[in-house]
Amino acid sequence: MKTHILGYPRIGSKRELKKACEQYWAGKISEEELEKVGKSIKNYNWNLQQEAGIDLISSNDFSFYDQVLDMSLTVNAVPERYKKLHFKSKLDLYFAMARGHQKNNIDVPAMEMTKWFDTNYHYIVPEFKKDQQFSLFSTKVIDEYKEAKKQGINTKPVLIAPVSYLLLGKEKEQGFNRIDLITNLLPIYFKILTELEESGAEWIQFDEPFLALDLTEKEQHTVKQVYKQIQEKFPKLKIIVATYFEGLQDNLNLAVNLPVETLHIDLVRNPNQLKEVLDNTPKKVSISLGIVDGRNVWKNDYRESLATIKKAVNVLGQERVFISTSCSLLHVPCDLDSENNEEVLTSEIKNWLAFAKQKITEVVTLKQLFLDDNSEKNKNTILKNRKDIESKKTSPLINDPTVKDRVASISNKHTKRLNPFPSRKILQNKALNLPLYPTTTIGSFPQTKEVRSWRNKFKKGEINQKEYEELLKKETEKAINWQEEIGIDVLVHGEFERNDMVEYFGEKLNGFVFTKFGWVQSYGSRCVKPPIIFGDVSRPKPMTVKWTRYAQSLTSKLVKGMLTGPVTILQWSFVRNDQDRAVTCNQIALAIRDEVKDLENAGIQIIQIDEPAIREGLPLRKNNWQNYLKWAINAFKIASSGINDERQIHTHMCYSEFNDIIQNIADMDADVITIECSRSQMELLDAFADFNYPNEIGPGVYDIHSPRVPHKDEMVLLLNKAKKVIPEELLWVNPDCGLKTRGWDETKKALTEMVTAAKILREKTFSNIV
Repeated sequence: MKTHILGYPRIGSKRELKKACEQYWAGKISEEELEKVGKSIKNYNWNLQQEAGIDLISSNDFSFYDQVLDMSLTVNAVPERYKKLHFKSKLDLYFAMARGHQKNNIDVPAMEMTKWFDTNYHYIVPEFKKDQQFSLFSTKVIDEYKEAKKQGINTKPVLIAPVSYLLLGKEKEQGFNRIDLITNLLPIYFKILTELEESGAEWIQFDEPFLALDLTEKEQHTVKQVYKQIQEKFPKLKIIVATYFEGLQDNLNLAVNLPVETLHIDLVRNPNQLKEVLDNTPKKVSISLGIVDGRNVWKNDYRESLATIKKAVNVLGQERVFISTSCSLLHVPCDLDSENNEEVLTSEIKNWLAFAKQKITEVVTLKQLFLDDNSEKNKNTILKNRKDIESKKTSPLINDPTVKDRVASISNKHTKRLNPFPSRKILQNKALNLPLYPTTTIGSFPQTKEVRSWRNKFKKGEINQKEYEELLKKETEKAINWQEEIGIDVLVHGEFERNDMVEYFGEKLNGFVFTKFGWVQSYGSRCVKPPIIFGDVSRPKPMTVKWTRYAQSLTSKLVKGMLTGPVTILQWSFVRNDQDRAVTCNQIALAIRDEVKDLENAGIQIIQIDEPAIREGLPLRKNNWQNYLKWAINAFKIASSGINDERQIHTHMCYSEFNDIIQNIADMDADVITIECSRSQMELLDAFADFNYPNEIGPGVYDIHSPRVPHKDEMVLLLNKAKKVIPEELLWVNPDCGLKTRGWDETKKALTEMVTAAKILREKTFSNIV
């Protein structure tokens, strides 16, 4: 019986990688110094697993930005626009692909970024062209294996499997299917495997998440052929094929019959698949049981996990069973031991939790408990775990009867505006009096070091609440005045009082708890600290009215009220695992509904309820979509439908493919939807055009996840593309997303260009009319 994990967080327990990358981008440290930080994190992770007793320790799960981008660099899937530039190192080329490059009169946009399946992690989308050739360009996976081996650790290198890598990408020209590139790509994987084998590697982990998704017959056949060729060329290598985030379902027969040593299955997301997998697994194949949750922070229930292990051992035998995490631990915080502040995280709730470091211990402990459950030490371990699990179930912190009664009383009247959009639009046009191509932003403005320092000083007691609020008022006033100066039509207050779009609301809602160091990578150097929903959710008092009302008092222009929607709060939190997610989402929706009503009563005429996670939350299998969409869309409507028709409801979504769910997006009935569109060059609008989407749309005209500043002509070009598919009277002009992570200099330049672009289009429309 062997233990392993599919991957470990690479940010460092105190976000060391984030800080080092940002210093490197700012020119404050050298590439050598950045590499040194990366090496330190890798060494710590390897040693941690070794000391805990993990049998197969992973390498190549570290990344300076993104593991998919790493693979693109490895196989030289570098778009031509970057090859033409001359970077001093492969690392700078790598970062240019991720972030764009704008320097010395060279202006190249970043590659497209999207969500990693149904997580809040973002990956860089590979770009493919017909007959594309590949080569071994980066030897990172080989170098890291050798690096660990020098320390006496013979690791299990982790690679994104060839088929999954191709499916993660996009065809950038018509007339071919990217899966056909497997013929050109596979020889590069062979080179990698050859070098790893010659260097001493015994085990290889191929991440094949698409085996848990709907595959075409052609894709299934390609998977089969790939592993057949790998087995023929590398008969001595022991291959682990790792699936996760869903069950195998119709791919089960394919997966269990692959000519590999071990198949990993996710038994947290789909525990029901175990029996069918065991019944159909050939005698030569081992099964890796993903029973420690890699997506959530709750302590493992040893009794349930040991029963699962016993089922597997009874069928396969002990030597053919591996114990593992359900997926990579990339999606959970690093170390619960860092949480020592009772005011932030009480000992009672902390006792219910396990972060990445603790989950490694759980994996090893489960093996020890199974092999010897009669020792006094192990009996006490099981007993303590049982007490911890039971205390969570029975704690009075969990249940609020008032909240449960309110959710039970939800009816159809809670999900409908008074009148349909065409009637509302007439009233809103009269009340708001906005120009053609109205300009706005998505909500947040730069959170500078100065703004963050105020928050830290306030938390430490170095300044009092009055002093802190005075600083925030001045920053808000500056933001309002600047927006007025450049001519933005619908203003925002900038959200300087907010730490994160979910964390801020969680801090003001009952049923949430927080951590001090519970950081998780979202993309690149961007880390978030998800709240933990442990109990029933309610809103004790208004959360945003004070600052929105203050901002509106500073201007005669419209200021949007800015809220995060219930589905996004749910998706971007660690959610309680003792009740249906739909119930928890409805509890949050009712809290947001109360806030919307309070903003309306405060005179706010436009209210934005951001739902960037609606698409992300879709189940990976289409046959499970409708149930999710029903409760997710209803939750948004519960939150947004309690106000008068003159009030305009906006929502925002980013990095989403809408084609398959466009009817559901329309069913949300938001008056205005703003979406990410710039990296895809407005491709995402095709879904709205084909569907004849009836409401107003703000397609993002520039990418805020890159530091480059686009020219107004570039934005005009994108808006002209949008005009071809969306009536101009329905178009808004805005960035792709919030501007919290950007600097003021680039923000001011970009938004000034954006406003100018809108004016150019208005003038053109006016001249055409004349």
